[in-house]
Amino acid sequence: MIKRSFIFVFIVLIALVFLPLITGVLPLTELGMTAEKYAVDGAEELGAANLVTAVVVTYRGLDTLGEVAVLFITTAGIGFLLRRKSLTTSNRRKASEILKSGTSFLLPLIIMLGVYIFTHGHLTPGGGFQGGVVIASAMVLLMLSDINMYPDHNILTWLESLSGVFYLIMGILGLVFAGGFLDNRFLPLGEFGKIFSAGAIPIIYSLIGLKVGAELVGILNKLGREE
Repeated sequence: MIKRSFIFVFIVLIALVFLPLITGVLPLTELGMTAEKYAVDGAEELGAANLVTAVVVTYRGLDTLGEVAVLFITTAGIGFLLRRKSLTTSNRRKASEILKSGTSFLLPLIIMLGVYIFTHGHLTPGGGFQGGVVIASAMVLLMLSDINMYPDHNILTWLESLSGVFYLIMGILGLVFAGGFLDNRFLPLGEFGKIFSAGAIPIIYSLIGLKVGAELVGILNKLGREE
């Protein structure tokens, strides 16, 4: 009884702490200075039809670089911690024929969708992180349908490393030939709304998509091989 009473009092106190934060929030009637700058000048400055992409890749590109670095550290940590012997083939279950047949049909479509998402991130909602996750889901489907099928670890490592290196190179090129790190305007902006537009943003987002996809597949590959 005392324990329940203490929990109830604790919940009430927490509610009282957060209540002013909820009741005191006023709806925004206008954009802030930074947001207004992005909304008004973003499309003209960077040539990206999807303003969210322009903000994520260029205006706050360093933050996106940090997110990719966190994912890389997570991948490295999992690879370091899970260093045990993998299961033998005889101990693994067999996939159903329905799963195998579905995978043979869906796998290329899912990969194509993932590539589309990160190559068109400057035009439509989506981008490198979303496209990379979609590609990783295709690899999960492949590993479930074929128990002996696991992506080559060396290929994943090289793909992840090269994507990261070229991502940084793109940032340095923007610093040298444009207005700052990851500034996409060191390449021509092209025609607004077309696939070959927005300067280096499509290339940067493609590199992010490949890097994120390779890192996630690497995590799943490592987890799938362990007991």
